[in-house]
Amino acid sequence: MAISDKAKNKVNQAIGKVKETVGEVTDNRQLEVEGRLQSGKAKVAEKVDDLKKTVKDAVDNVKDASKR
Repeated sequence: MAISDKAKNKVNQAIGKVKETVGEVTDNRQLEVEGRLQSGKAKVAEKVDDLKKTVKDAVDNVKDASKR
């Protein structure tokens, strides 16, 4: 995962949390839900990227082991 992807996910999580909080404070249910969705999507994207890296590392380890 590129650092920019990781940073982008963190920024989207933060923006989502801000939207959620502003929605709660202003009693704007739509903004609150939008914030939760944005934050949740960013968290899922981060976990997917982590999983991709784990799988890639495992595949690389198998390839290295098979060369020995």
